[in-house]
Amino acid sequence: MFGSVCGTVTLLMCVLGDPSSIPMVHCWCASYPNLTLCSWPEPALSPPTHYILWHCHLPNLKLLTDYIINVTAVHSGGSKIILSLSLFRCTVKPDPPVDVRVSPHNIRNLLVEWSPPPTWANLDIFPLKYQIMYQWENRGTPKFVSLGPFENTRVELRGLTPGKVYQFQVCAKELLGLGECSNWSSPVNITIPRRKP
Repeated sequence: MFGSVCGTVTLLMCVLGDPSSIPMVHCWCASYPNLTLCSWPEPALSPPTHYILWHCHLPNLKLLTDYIINVTAVHSGGSKIILSLSLFRCTVKPDPPVDVRVSPHNIRNLLVEWSPPPTWANLDIFPLKYQIMYQWENRGTPKFVSLGPFENTRVELRGLTPGKVYQFQVCAKELLGLGECSNWSSPVNITIPRRKP
């Protein structure tokens, strides 16, 4: 039998004018199952909306437990909007991999290495797989290649063109395919040398 836990988050807003806007709350598990993050964007309304709190994090959640979050939007006129969100099917979305490194490895080859996201605490229980995206320009036209999934944190890419500038990024996803791939890592640029280093 599944358990149930109720958590409450109060979202305080100061809204001049129409109090009917409902915040769009998005929750995801950045370190399954230990950490759930929730956020809601500040809407681009005129007059402006002021947020006291725009995100929360819920540590140490238990597997197979239905968590309910109540988000209360309090408008300056005194009206309230209450959203109830179930986190039982929270989107599993790791943070991006870190420390992406790209180095020449023989002529026309590159070695791409990275580290798992530090927020993903249980790699031995919930391993990750990775996707690499690299891009370059060919006569002014951008070209993209997506490779993977890979279960290790280093890949040798062969047959690339010397003298070209390539940009690399890596994303992470739970190994069994739960949820979504992370956002892409920060880009790393490299020019393949024309001669062996």
